[in-house]
Amino acid sequence: MSRELDRIDQRILEELEINGRLSIVELAARVNLTNTPCSERVKRLERSGYISGYRAILNMEKLGLGHLTVVQVSLAATAGNNSLDAFNDAVNSVPEVESCLMLAGSFDYLLTVRTKDIAHFRHVLGEKINKLPGIHQTNSFAVMETVK
Repeated sequence: MSRELDRIDQRILEELEINGRLSIVELAARVNLTNTPCSERVKRLERSGYISGYRAILNMEKLGLGHLTVVQVSLAATAGNNSLDAFNDAVNSVPEVESCLMLAGSFDYLLTVRTKDIAHFRHVLGEKINKLPGIHQTNSFAVMETVK
């Protein structure tokens, strides 16, 4: 997009971030536009990559995956070889890993891991995460409550 986002574009993004299922009619009313210009703006924001998709937010408790653990991962080596690529490729094959962030700091990655309970997490840690390529050390932290 060659031009910057204006106030209305920003409001559209804010509203859709809160509720991606808003109809164009409702969205237009919230940002004080008529339907056609609002729809055109949404399509432009999608085409230009500001909106990369829409998804349902699932209730993990109801799905039996209410246990969340954060895992710090340190690799044995990160320079001069393909260890980062190998880890990145392999971690994508672990379905229990909800997110994987590469960081700059005292460890290399931060994983969020979804399991049904602590016993399930222990199995995933021992049989999947600790067997990922290049792992030197992991530190795990059980999440007590998601605040935001």
